[in-house]
Amino acid sequence: MTDNIIKSESDPFEISVVIPAYNAEKYVARAIDSVLSQTRRADEIIIVDDGSTDGTAEVVKGYGDKVRYIYQENSGASVARNTGINAATGEWIAFLDCDDEWLGEYLERQVGLIERNSDLVWTGANYYKCCCEDDHNRQLHDKGAGSELLGGKEIYNDYFQAYIKGASGWTGSLMIKRAALIEAGLFTASLPMANDIDMWWRIAYRWPRMGYNAEPLVVYHSHVADSITKKQRAPELLCDLIAGHLELSKSEGAYDRFRPCAVHMVKYWIYQYMFDDRVGSVSEMTKRFSGILKLRYRFIVRLLAMFPALTRLCKPVIDKVSGPLGIRR
Repeated sequence: MTDNIIKSESDPFEISVVIPAYNAEKYVARAIDSVLSQTRRADEIIIVDDGSTDGTAEVVKGYGDKVRYIYQENSGASVARNTGINAATGEWIAFLDCDDEWLGEYLERQVGLIERNSDLVWTGANYYKCCCEDDHNRQLHDKGAGSELLGGKEIYNDYFQAYIKGASGWTGSLMIKRAALIEAGLFTASLPMANDIDMWWRIAYRWPRMGYNAEPLVVYHSHVADSITKKQRAPELLCDLIAGHLELSKSEGAYDRFRPCAVHMVKYWIYQYMFDDRVGSVSEMTKRFSGILKLRYRFIVRLLAMFPALTRLCKPVIDKVSGPLGIRR
């Protein structure tokens, strides 16, 4: 590690950074550099090369002993992250995708929050979403809005409520105890997409309290071609994921906490598909989740789906009345 990266003598945290990479030669250096430039150093940086066929290996190996390079046959993001977790020596795992980056105080701020709240096993942060090809950069929430959602605190008592409010962070902003990841079962290898959401929900059943830094500390780069983690989510997979967790949450004694989150997810994707000319997906999700969606809501959605052209014209009014998730009731 570089000499100018500081770790206090009294700092007990051992942090392993896990970065899955696939054909990432164009941007993996940006991710690694953002970790190396932290005001609080990481104890190890693990790059799991998921069968890249470009120059990813050469770029990563150019960092010498500053990083650990692990190669595996192409198996997907879930397996790559699990490989990194199993290889890690740190008590804490900080995740970063190979096409994203941390701002300089990310680790320092995360460690500080956990030091002040020693019972936590995970913490997240606000982030910038950068649509770089469109020269567009915005926060998930501005700092004030994030603080308001927290009610002046730095901890959510229930992750699922934070998820509904849209302030739960995302993979590249989460730092989690390695033991908690292992106890929750690691990432599901059979899930080609949404494996991160599945993981966080399983953790939240057992450890609902999560720390959250309202200050943006990460940059999420969208519009990255062939990213190992940024693939379009198919409606069938999303339906199976939500339905599976409705059952799993019962066995975990967390159904009442998870059900509002499931409703939120279903409505969010119905809204997305409604304005993306995917009427079939809207009908499928409305029918499949009729048990958790109110009759009035199902009736309105089906009515709108019958007249997609009119629905698109009414979108500004729907957004103004109902918010970004569309019909909520």
